[in-house]
Amino acid sequence: MRNTTEHFEETYLAACAQQSKYTRGRRIEEEVCHVRSPYQRDRDRIIHCEFFRKLKGKTQVFIVKNDSFRTRLTHTLEVSQIARTIARALRLNEDLVEAIALGHDLGHTCFGHSGEEVLDGIVGSFQHNQQSLRVVDFLERGGKGLNLTYEVRDGILNHTGEGIPVTMEGKLVKLVDTLTYLCHDIQDSIGAEILRKEDIPEEILEVLGNTHSQRVNTFVQDIIKETSKKLKEGAEPNIYQAEKMYDTMMRLRSFMFTKVYNGELCLREKEKATYIVKFLFDYFMERPQDMPVRYFNMIEKEGIERTIVDYIAACTDDDAIKLFQRKVIPSPK
Repeated sequence: MRNTTEHFEETYLAACAQQSKYTRGRRIEEEVCHVRSPYQRDRDRIIHCEFFRKLKGKTQVFIVKNDSFRTRLTHTLEVSQIARTIARALRLNEDLVEAIALGHDLGHTCFGHSGEEVLDGIVGSFQHNQQSLRVVDFLERGGKGLNLTYEVRDGILNHTGEGIPVTMEGKLVKLVDTLTYLCHDIQDSIGAEILRKEDIPEEILEVLGNTHSQRVNTFVQDIIKETSKKLKEGAEPNIYQAEKMYDTMMRLRSFMFTKVYNGELCLREKEKATYIVKFLFDYFMERPQDMPVRYFNMIEKEGIERTIVDYIAACTDDDAIKLFQRKVIPSPK
């Protein structure tokens, strides 16, 4: 029951953790659930929403060619699992962490960051974190949104970029998102045969380890140790890493951008994705009536460009490719 959860939070969680009974609430007030806490309800709403299901068909780094590559869904689940492990050790609110983690990428486009960059170039400002918030505030449930709590919405919006989440739980998800994609993108890059383990600088492997599980475990243990130490010393509530670990993470990030994200294979795939997304945008600008009715009916209120962006961003990779094929390749008579 909700009262049991609230009692547990009050007696067990760290002083810097966000208790659910102190939520700043929802944009539209609702009747209290007597079984679940507000953050548990948010988690459940996200898991059951359409855009969460679509994550299974959206690119993480590589356009999915076999079942071993990560998708946005598996990335999201890994972020949730790792963040919850750390949250439990630090006595933070696991329900809040889980809700933020599961919702952080709901607004990601087809073809990963390539699709995001194309839409950003077309409309002048498109960021997947802002789109994730738009999904939960407006696009889900036929325009009603999910009506999530302030803390979950804040964590979703500020999980990337310059924004700083207001809760420790949001700050944790933000850091875990970065270390998660760096670790699993190494594994997928080796599986895609565009990276060899021998290519990774030795000084990075010496710190993080030689396997995926070792690297994740190294990051996790460091965050728990450093954050616990800093908080005991009276430092400002935050999620901390040892300086050596942070420097190693940034070196790994720089290496991955050079060798993988901006590498030859990813750039070739990006060209294809760019062409498809740009074509679809131009096509629907000329023929908006070809969009599904739910989107076509949004044009009067949201404007044609914003509506087309919402539609394309909602597409899975397969959706976009099939749309492109139907519009380009003549149908047999």
